[in-house]
Amino acid sequence: HQLGRLLHRLMPREAEVLGLLALLLLHESRAATRFDGWGRLIRLQDQDRTRWDRALIVAATRLLAQAMALRSPGPYQIQAAIAAVHAAAPDYAHTDWRQIRGLYDQLLLRTPSPVVRLNRAVATRFAVSPQEALAEIDPLAADLDGYRLFHAVRAEVLADLGCHEQARAANERALALAANPAERELLARRLAL
Repeated sequence: HQLGRLLHRLMPREAEVLGLLALLLLHESRAATRFDGWGRLIRLQDQDRTRWDRALIVAATRLLAQAMALRSPGPYQIQAAIAAVHAAAPDYAHTDWRQIRGLYDQLLLRTPSPVVRLNRAVATRFAVSPQEALAEIDPLAADLDGYRLFHAVRAEVLADLGCHEQARAANERALALAANPAERELLARRLAL
C-alpha cells in the first residue's frame, strides 16, 4: 500500500486514489488471517475477525468517506465499499449481502466483466438464493471455463443445492486449474470432505 500512500500524497483530492488506498488498507487489515500456521489458505468465512487490524479498517473507512464526499464514484471506491461491508460484519453469517449485491450492480455499470458478474452471483447466493446464484453463474461458463474461481464458486452453490456429484466435478475442475499451491491445497481439502 506504499504506492497508494504516495499517490494519495500527490493527489489528495482525487476520489479514485482515496478509494484505491482505502481498498488496499482494507485488504491489508486482514493479511494476518489469510494463512494458518501451516501456510494453508484460510477462506474469508473462516478467518478470525478478532485478528483483523481495526486501526487499518478505521483509516480505510475514513478515506472511503472522504472519497464518497467528492461525489465522483469509481471502481476502486466501489470495491473498497464492498470490502468495508465485509469488514463491518461481526462474522460471515451476518454480512450484509444485499448491500454487497447492490454495490456489485454499481460496479457492473462501470466495469462490466464476467468476473464482476461471478462476484455478484456470490452475493446473490446469500442475499437471494443458491438457485438464483446458479442462474447467474451458468451463463458465464463460456467466458470463465478456464478460471478456477468460476468452478470453485459453482461447486459451493451446487453443494448448497444438494447436487453433490456436480459439485465434486466442479471442485475437481477448479483444482485442475489452480496453479497456486495454497489454492490447490484448499481445493484438495474441500474434495476430501
